[in-house]
Amino acid sequence: MRSASSLWILLLLLAGSGDVQAATLEVKDGNSTCIKAELSAVFSISYNASSGAARTAVVSLPDGASVDPGSSSCGSEGGAPWLVAVFGSGHALGLSFSSNGSVYSVTNLTLQYNLSDAAVFPEANSSDVVTVVSASVGISAPVNSTYRCLSSATFRLDTANLTFSDMRLQAYMSGDDLSPNESVCLADQTTTPAPPRPTTAPGPVPTPAGPPERGMYNVTQNNTVCLLAHMGLQLNLTYSDAQNKTIQDVVNVNPDLTSSSGSCDANTATLVLTQEQSTTLSFTFTLNSTSNKYHLSGVSLVVNWPNVPANTSAVNSSLNYLRSSLGHSYMCNSEQTLVVLPTFSINTFKLQVQPFGVTTTQFSSAEECQVDQDQMLIPIVVGAALSGLVLIVLVAYLIGRKRSHAGYQTI
Repeated sequence: MRSASSLWILLLLLAGSGDVQAATLEVKDGNSTCIKAELSAVFSISYNASSGAARTAVVSLPDGASVDPGSSSCGSEGGAPWLVAVFGSGHALGLSFSSNGSVYSVTNLTLQYNLSDAAVFPEANSSDVVTVVSASVGISAPVNSTYRCLSSATFRLDTANLTFSDMRLQAYMSGDDLSPNESVCLADQTTTPAPPRPTTAPGPVPTPAGPPERGMYNVTQNNTVCLLAHMGLQLNLTYSDAQNKTIQDVVNVNPDLTSSSGSCDANTATLVLTQEQSTTLSFTFTLNSTSNKYHLSGVSLVVNWPNVPANTSAVNSSLNYLRSSLGHSYMCNSEQTLVVLPTFSINTFKLQVQPFGVTTTQFSSAEECQVDQDQMLIPIVVGAALSGLVLIVLVAYLIGRKRSHAGYQTI
């Protein structure tokens, strides 16, 4: 009998190879389709058996999953659009959406699973129906385009891992079928085989004229500032152009051309930076309510730069950067690099951010990054070493002087 971990690996391999069947899901408003998704999904869910042992259930979204008309919605009455797929004995997968008029995104992923389903959760010590959520997962695309990501992408939802593959998705649709204009995730651009073409080695990495300007961004919700961020940002992106040539771009974010937006919840806060419709960069912060510690958990990027494939995107919702405590801001004046994907990273300069516990328009006391602490420690260590050296020289001088006087005592 296979262990849960080996079965999980097997299902992931099958998902990546296309052997896990894809489900097609549509949300309609009358006869018009507003949300459509074609995707494969595999769930790995942790639960406790009646013996007290920890177990893992692994299940895939069946191709026969159906849209729940009672929970799904086009958002026509002011609410958020929802796609809710139901399957098995009381299980459901939900995706909620939002849009700023030019870009739409998946706001939340929600998984509901029924522990009383003995076929999926044998010998479970509970019969509860459990709901877990992952906020601001970084799936986004320009309006009137299809988000496409054939590569596997895994998201953490508390007690469960959810892995999507072979995904084509569109919300706020203007027609009944997916748009042929695709926003392709960065993973597909680096892993999907291209037609045979002559290839060339990467050219030299372009260097901006200087470090980026420090921008001052905030998120306001209910007329109250709930997130503060002051930082200079530099984006490092590797991609393949139309000639299959590997290009490495280094681009500074210009605060004068960038607007900020986002949202704040009890345990999740999101900052969205938009630069002239060409760059949309989102940061998601997560608060652990037990330890009262927060961190940067997710970053997503959608770009429309010259010579870059249209609507290039990069997403990672499993990060662990910029860690600090509730009631404090995080500060790092030194340059640091946040690696989001092997093909995308962010250099930060003079960074200070506070996504939770903001009570005024000023930062709370800061917890500094290790690099800054080390740089403060260096002059202290050097100063102590110099002081020690001076003391040693002084003691040696006094001892030598005393010995010389001893040689001329009066008889």
